[in-house]
Amino acid sequence: MLKEMLTNNINVVEEAASWEEAIKIAAAPLKEKGYIKEEYISAMLQNVVNNGPYIVIMPGLAIPHSRPEHGVIKTGMSLLKLLKSVKFPEDKEIELIIVLAANDSEVHLELISELTNLLMEEEAIKKLFSSKSKEEVLQCI
Repeated sequence: MLKEMLTNNINVVEEAASWEEAIKIAAAPLKEKGYIKEEYISAMLQNVVNNGPYIVIMPGLAIPHSRPEHGVIKTGMSLLKLLKSVKFPEDKEIELIIVLAANDSEVHLELISELTNLLMEEEAIKKLFSSKSKEEVLQCI
């Protein structure tokens, strides 16, 4: 399911001017395809402003998200690979951003489980961080 969700929702870009721009770029495929509303992106940004970089779940990787009522239309995920890291609050250097938008708790838990399994595979993580194209990213998932 993880690969299905991400297949057409991956962007690889050189860099982002700020962590805010990085989250917007990461969320763009979901917005463009009608999975989320603009208010969901605003809510993700506000979560970081209010709570700090709690979405940084491991060095180099952030998973921005918000509550379903903040603009999720249907469950989806997108991934942004930055070739040059961007600084999040507290000087956290981020290269990978996975946006999670869920309106179904069962699917949400399934996606989190699959993502957790992926993140525990050391070799897959190394390849993901060294990826330079959408195709290379997909091979890791």
